[in-house]
Amino acid sequence: MNVVVVPDAAMIVIPLIEKNGHTYLSPSSFSKYDNNDICEGNLSFDNLISKYSTDEIPSGVKSRLFLFSKVINKADAAIILGKRPGNSSGMYGALNELILFGSSSCNNAKILEIKIIEDFKIPTLKLAYPTTQKQIIDLIKRTDYFLKNLDEIDSSVNEDNLGVDLTPKRDTFSVAHLSKILDNLI
Repeated sequence: MNVVVVPDAAMIVIPLIEKNGHTYLSPSSFSKYDNNDICEGNLSFDNLISKYSTDEIPSGVKSRLFLFSKVINKADAAIILGKRPGNSSGMYGALNELILFGSSSCNNAKILEIKIIEDFKIPTLKLAYPTTQKQIIDLIKRTDYFLKNLDEIDSSVNEDNLGVDLTPKRDTFSVAHLSKILDNLI
């Protein structure tokens, strides 16, 4: 099966895709596309732009969506890594974090890519960004299990309860509860 990864090039999961006999589809593999096709545009890209955004989106987002349009039609599954928590300093240094978990690149393009993946209704594994060695091991085990059982999975797996912003959803508080907290501060 063909698997896309968001963010693209998150090396922590790509070897697992190939180890389990699947194919990693990368929108940033420029050697697969010729310049004529990029200059002329294509129908599926135009459909993506008209369905998910306006013509006035920044050129960087359009470019990323164009490259994504080249692989999403071929995708049978997706793996989405959550956003690194703001309070996390990273475990392995900036370069190693970038290699392991991929670049966050353009957040707007990433959100649109995830919306497109959800609309395609392909099996999807959503994983929270690991902040400890134990969480990395768990991420690898869960990814491996997902890929080994991909033929049996037909929906999104979101055990980490990631929201639209790719961070675990927090408990919500009622207005009355918030008022009580604020009253106790005074």
